[in-house]
Amino acid sequence: MPEAASAPATRSVIGDSEFDRDTEVVRRAPGVYDIDLSAGWTIISAVNGGYLLAVLGRALADTLPHPDPFTVSAHYLTASRPGPAVIRTETVRIGRTLSTGQASLFQYDAEGNEVERIRVLASYGDLAALPDDVRTSAVPPAMPSLERCLGPEDGPAPVDGSSAITERLMLKLDPATVGWAVGAPSGKGEMRAWFGLADGRDADPFSLLLAVDALPPTAFEIGLTGWVPTVELTVHVRHRPAPGPLRVSITTRNLAGGFLEEDAEVWDTEDRLVAQSRQLARVRLG
Repeated sequence: MPEAASAPATRSVIGDSEFDRDTEVVRRAPGVYDIDLSAGWTIISAVNGGYLLAVLGRALADTLPHPDPFTVSAHYLTASRPGPAVIRTETVRIGRTLSTGQASLFQYDAEGNEVERIRVLASYGDLAALPDDVRTSAVPPAMPSLERCLGPEDGPAPVDGSSAITERLMLKLDPATVGWAVGAPSGKGEMRAWFGLADGRDADPFSLLLAVDALPPTAFEIGLTGWVPTVELTVHVRHRPAPGPLRVSITTRNLAGGFLEEDAEVWDTEDRLVAQSRQLARVRLG
């Protein structure tokens, strides 16, 4: 078992934390939900894609009969901004072990017209009902202890401008993947970190949707800088995480035509692979 983080003096619990409050949706009518997207989960002025995925995940959990996201695929159509938004959900199919639904999040432009920001298709089930049999060749990432890793306070901001989300995360990066912060990127396209919420709230399936998109982009270790917007993101939730900090490992093997993929794995304190994801992101070249 890896070394765990020291607990905050006061720990929030699942259901009563800033993350829970900021992802809570209010049902206006069947399949219609309101939310005020919090500025606390932004990078520069855009709302983080993992936070958005958790918001839509909460709306779908209220719509569908099964409690847990198993697979969530999202297309990010336009950048979301802090402020009011409406989510519309639709049940696609209900089965015995899986139910499938879709959801879209809308905001309004200066003329009051609805603009679709993100569209999701997801299947939900019950993680507690899954069998315990595991046969895998996957292994947790080799990382230094949390105390030997580096947080935002140890170096420059990865993107010029405000990154309010960093104040809400416990993020400690593997020193082997922070060469970009001192002008010496490794060129390997790797990023690894210990991850948690700053208020000490333990992880659940919805915070896993945030975890896969919360680290600095692997593009930084390839030698690129600036915002790396997500085009598409698919997350597979495999298990309810055990209490304690998560380990997140992200790799990129191919950058071409101004786009790259990021493959993420999330491991809990019991060395279980609790989530996986792949996303396609755009980078600015030159």
